[in-house]
Amino acid sequence: MENLTPEKVTQLKVKANQIRKLIIEMLEKAGSGHAAGSLGTADIFASFYFHILKHDPKNPDWEERDKLVLSNGHICPAQYAAMALSDYFPLEELWTLRKIGSRLQGHPHRTSLPGLETTSGPLGEGISQAIGMALSAKLDGKATQIYVIASDGEQEEGNTWEAVMFAGKNRLANFTLIIDRNNIQIDGQTEDVMPLEPLKDKYLSFNWNVIEADGNNIEEFVGVIEKALAEKNKPTVIIAKTIPGKGVSFMENDFRWHGKAPNKDEAERALIELKIIEKNYA
Repeated sequence: MENLTPEKVTQLKVKANQIRKLIIEMLEKAGSGHAAGSLGTADIFASFYFHILKHDPKNPDWEERDKLVLSNGHICPAQYAAMALSDYFPLEELWTLRKIGSRLQGHPHRTSLPGLETTSGPLGEGISQAIGMALSAKLDGKATQIYVIASDGEQEEGNTWEAVMFAGKNRLANFTLIIDRNNIQIDGQTEDVMPLEPLKDKYLSFNWNVIEADGNNIEEFVGVIEKALAEKNKPTVIIAKTIPGKGVSFMENDFRWHGKAPNKDEAERALIELKIIEKNYA
């Protein structure tokens, strides 16, 4: 990974804001989708696709690529936007989100779109799938890094903890889990629906390297990824604290936007706010 200069940080912030604008436009055109988590993880996806990942949009199946698995597939608008900006496919295809026959479904469909590593939908499965990839890479002696983004809500799934035990036992140091700790799920606050804390201590008890970070601070997030890559004896979990709906004032920290798309007027208001933010980076 190249050094993160102040100029590159600014470039990544601009990319994240572009991702957010595309998310709003995609969801408004689709008339459905998940706004809060998609907006909240834009900084993470910008960091991965434009700085962290070893990947080739022109050769998506490149054997030496790093792999990024999206477990909480409902936030795929953020990944689709990052992929389009990375030239995996034309930007105009984003407007087909959730349309019949589109390669861009409401949850990622691996065989439809080159560059996706898994098909996701049921929460909790992506972590197990990615750990399988990490074990395979380790047994084959490959230098590939396996990353998975998962929601905090899916930490309520039992199969998540089977996977966590397996990764700790097998010391999968080539595996990094990023938990989007935005504290919301479809029915409300996670700590009201099914309390997760002490989340850090749970992972520590399963022999994981645990790092907490601000998932909306690109410089800090890239820094903790570097720390994860430096760990050679155990898997790493990054508990990335994010603001759901980040960048759009009337969506931020409101669980009702978990699975809701903006209408035309709401989209226009959101885009005005995001354009103001982008001007600040100029």
